[in-house]
Amino acid sequence: MRIAIASDHGGFEMKAALVAAISGECEVQDLGPASGESCDYPDYAIPVAKAVASGAADFGVLVCRSGIGMSMTANRFQNVRATICTTVEQATVTRQHNDANVLCLGADNTAADKALAILRAFIATETDNNARHVRRRWKLERAQRLSDCSGLMRDDPEVFAAIEAQTRQEDAEINLIASENTSSRACREAAGSVLMNKYAEGYPGKRWYSGCLPVDAAEELARSRACQLFGAEHANVQPHCGSAANMAVYFATIKPGDTILSLALDQGGHLSHGSPVNFSGKIYNIVPYTVDRETEMLDYDALERQALEVKPKILLTGASAYPRKIDFKRIRETCDKAGCLMMVDMAHIAGLVAGGAHESPVPYADFVTTTTHKTLGGPRGGMVLCKEKYAKALDSAVFPGMQGGPLENIIAAKAVCFREWMQPAKKDYAQQVVKNCAVMCRTVQDRGYRIVSGGTDNHLFLVDVKKSKGITGKDAAAALDAAGIIVNKNTIPFDTESPFKTSGIRVGTASVTTRGMKEPEMVKIGTWIADVLDDIANVEVQARVKREAAELVAGFPVP
Repeated sequence: MRIAIASDHGGFEMKAALVAAISGECEVQDLGPASGESCDYPDYAIPVAKAVASGAADFGVLVCRSGIGMSMTANRFQNVRATICTTVEQATVTRQHNDANVLCLGADNTAADKALAILRAFIATETDNNARHVRRRWKLERAQRLSDCSGLMRDDPEVFAAIEAQTRQEDAEINLIASENTSSRACREAAGSVLMNKYAEGYPGKRWYSGCLPVDAAEELARSRACQLFGAEHANVQPHCGSAANMAVYFATIKPGDTILSLALDQGGHLSHGSPVNFSGKIYNIVPYTVDRETEMLDYDALERQALEVKPKILLTGASAYPRKIDFKRIRETCDKAGCLMMVDMAHIAGLVAGGAHESPVPYADFVTTTTHKTLGGPRGGMVLCKEKYAKALDSAVFPGMQGGPLENIIAAKAVCFREWMQPAKKDYAQQVVKNCAVMCRTVQDRGYRIVSGGTDNHLFLVDVKKSKGITGKDAAAALDAAGIIVNKNTIPFDTESPFKTSGIRVGTASVTTRGMKEPEMVKIGTWIADVLDDIANVEVQARVKREAAELVAGFPVP
């Protein structure tokens, strides 16, 4: 057992006595002070709190005259639960019920022998994992996720109100937006850190500004972890978003007017893959390919014939609304025959790739772009992976080619995200996302709704609501929104409706899986979707589903 202990001048003598008494029983780290001269209690409470918060110590002990100042300081740190105890009974109860891990003692109100008894009881008592205590400790730690930004209540109440509203919305509703997820608290902390203060044009070790060693370390962590996680030769983690990542590849490899062969937007592609309203469609010659009209899946033979005819400089694959697995090996073969670069935008499936639930494009593609916030569940941002031979051209395209100072706080959050994906539990998560999507899709399908391509292999599926019920995707999404279920209207292959109305909706399971939901919950949600869409004007059904959905999500808290 490892104990970190410290005091101020008022608790110095008691601290020395406690250290002498327990040094033979456990590993004790005395963090000061070395004498009884006047000092400031936060200077000594902070190192102990850091030791406990980081896991370097199992318990902390802080001593001052009352214990109050020490406990206030220590409780500023996440994962620290500091408590003042004046009796053995208090020490026992707070360990059992609250899982307290920092004991604060007052030298003016607790005798030395009693303090030792309190300490021994504190470190000897096991935490009670009764469900009610676990629930209450969870609520204590989360503080409704508002403790992360509680200072804004006074500093800027209007902004705090928006954050609180978003928190409540996430807690109360079922988010099925396929491009959204919920980041961890650790990612949010890094994203909101002091690293945002630093201007860092350039790359680690080659910055235009001085004083970049801390951000250099964070960016190198993100870059090296990305390479390790995806098995890539080179990574650029500076792009602000997925569109910027795609722009970087274009700028690094081709010239304005060159040809890109990419999946059409109405077939499941993305704006930055060549839409005429996007920079990509304005600067480059975009030749679209489509899915097969009958199967609504990619026809690799047809794609190869088109590539050999068009002779593009880049064959771009990847999608924002394609529910099937992509055969990257076959596309690599096509690129080799056509003599073009292979570029993959895996923004939607990056988490599935990282978790082994989808084949990785990295071994096959020259360039792989992605966002970090969809199935990866990290901060909103972009990234490019590439072969080492393209590294210099890519980095130059990002800076100075299209961006100035990178967002080093977001890059640090990307590093946190990549580390999270190196943990074994993430593989289970990725598999569960796919399982959940298949179950929800089948539930909706069994209620008589036509599913684009007949099913799903990944984290999303598309429902043809026009053919199924004669309604538009816009109206379907609005009805579900009223019922507490959030989806988005979406075009489907060969859609006859306008992009503002659409014939379909897109449904994704990354966010609900992050909350811990599994197959039984997917059946419920799929049933509710069908209940609402069977009669989209029925406000009573919408109200009933909203109540039931709220009851369900109450048991699956957002991280």
